[in-house]
Amino acid sequence: MSPLGKTDLQRIFEKLDKNGDGLVSLEELSWLLERVGVLFSPEELESLVAKPCLDFDEFLFFYDSILNEKVGDHEEGEEEELIKIHGDEEQEEEEEESDLAKAFKVFDLNGDGFISCEELQSVLGRLGLWDESSGKDCRSMICFYDTNLDGMVDFEEFKTMVLQTIS
Repeated sequence: MSPLGKTDLQRIFEKLDKNGDGLVSLEELSWLLERVGVLFSPEELESLVAKPCLDFDEFLFFYDSILNEKVGDHEEGEEEELIKIHGDEEQEEEEEESDLAKAFKVFDLNGDGFISCEELQSVLGRLGLWDESSGKDCRSMICFYDTNLDGMVDFEEFKTMVLQTIS
């Protein structure tokens, strides 16, 4: 499950692809990952990607693989298979909640448990998705999901927003 939709990822890819050749280099990819707090050494990134550049489909695959990366090694996926067989929906919900919490922390820059207009604009700017001339207004984005009308998005509102966007 991706917190960012394909359209958002396409815009990020296009911003990264400075020369317009339809490919994103490892250097450009590393720059983006650093901006969102995901740190890989050049060697780790090269090992993960196994090529000097990514086209858009490879970029999507890389994004999903990082997003869905599991901590710890499991022998040939035995634990995941057992979870599927036994229908352990609680485990899946906990993992989804954990992924959402991590995504929320990317936007909650000061760690106060809320995403303010300024924080949203800052993160969108770092991702290359904020452009003053585009006319986007962070206040209207926040107001749309701000159900308690405090002018900020808390974790539950963020969760609602992401889950509505994905489905």
